[in-house]
Amino acid sequence: MNPIGNAEVREQEESSFIGARMGRVRWTICAMLFFATSINYMDRQVIALLKPTLEHSIGLTEIAYGYIVDAFQVAYAIGLLVAGRVVDRIGTRIGYVIIMGIWSLSAMAHALASSALQFGIARFFLGLGESGNFPAAIKTVAEWFPQSERSLATGIFNSGANVGAVLAPLIVPLIVRYCGWRAAFLATGIFSMIWIVWWYKNYRKPASHPTLTGRELRHIYKEAAVEMGPSVPWVKLLGFRQTWAFSIAKFLTDPIWWFYLFWLPSYFSAKFHLNLSHLGLPLIIVYNMSAVGSIGGGWLPAPFRKLGLSASGARISAMFFCACLVVPVFTLGHVGSEWTAIGLLGVAAGAHQGWSANLFTTVSDMFPRTAVGAVVGIGGMAGAAGGALLAFFTGHILARTHSYAILFILSSSVYLVALVIVNLLAPGLKKVEFSA
Repeated sequence: MNPIGNAEVREQEESSFIGARMGRVRWTICAMLFFATSINYMDRQVIALLKPTLEHSIGLTEIAYGYIVDAFQVAYAIGLLVAGRVVDRIGTRIGYVIIMGIWSLSAMAHALASSALQFGIARFFLGLGESGNFPAAIKTVAEWFPQSERSLATGIFNSGANVGAVLAPLIVPLIVRYCGWRAAFLATGIFSMIWIVWWYKNYRKPASHPTLTGRELRHIYKEAAVEMGPSVPWVKLLGFRQTWAFSIAKFLTDPIWWFYLFWLPSYFSAKFHLNLSHLGLPLIIVYNMSAVGSIGGGWLPAPFRKLGLSASGARISAMFFCACLVVPVFTLGHVGSEWTAIGLLGVAAGAHQGWSANLFTTVSDMFPRTAVGAVVGIGGMAGAAGGALLAFFTGHILARTHSYAILFILSSSVYLVALVIVNLLAPGLKKVEFSA
């Protein structure tokens, strides 16, 4: 199939009655990715919100909770070994349906759990399912957006993580109040089913989409000649420094986001004595700020380009700016004001999401589309492995010291370290070239 040839045919057919209309189908696809990511984060956030409740109802301890998070992270890492390649092989339309179905059933299965072990089992299968979301979404962005728009599109869909994290503290306390904590794990299932039908009915690749205009198709594929490439075995991808640059950066920085996601409710509860009904406002503010950071971070390379930087220079500059914004969280171990903590965490979470939007986009900057899903999977696996290590570390540190100081010091420093490593391994985000 020749997408450029299809674009020329469509433009000829359309020219007599719609002129030079661009069309915005690609942004509708981005909206679908946004809602999928929102549901994804609603599912994974529920247990963090219910941690104080589960401590009383089933005797959950800090160490046991750390193991439950570990079960999710290990499964997430294992799943990412497979998810990226599966999405590359079977495509995003069917792949996303399978991915969403697995994680939704696993999320609802938490309602049957009555012990830390049972929660760990449910969490393991949730991790397997949710591991496919970002490889599928990043591959979809690579298929539907030219390079110049990808970081913005990634920032927009990635902001769904923050929306999901905001909706959860709004919805979960109400469900727990009227229906009990088990019902909270069932609530997102209906959203997942609606999304699966919407996606399967409406998603097609650009060259096959019935409502895409010729001009928009040409816009999407304007860099196709240099970005399409042969399929490459997964193992061969490990031979490229660019793969290691992305993966090490994910290993160092992804765990910080997992730490925020799974331990911020507990931090506010322990530090400022907030119960479930009062946790909502701090978390809503933090995650709303992170949503702004996600979209703003995706947009951030544009003004750097206007200053005369290259595309890769603008991307690196945006990542450096985000990395610097995270540094002040090292003070949180000793902050006595709830609102100061909210402000510092909001800025740090927003900076992480801006960093993440640009880090994800470096994959499509450096690799042909045929390898994007697999490379994102490898990097995501590294991030999940780092998250598992930090979860184990966090559970034991909190059980022994009852202090978050060490954890916030670690959170403040890893982004700058990761950026140095990216620049050493992949200077200028050099493009990988595969032999046919």
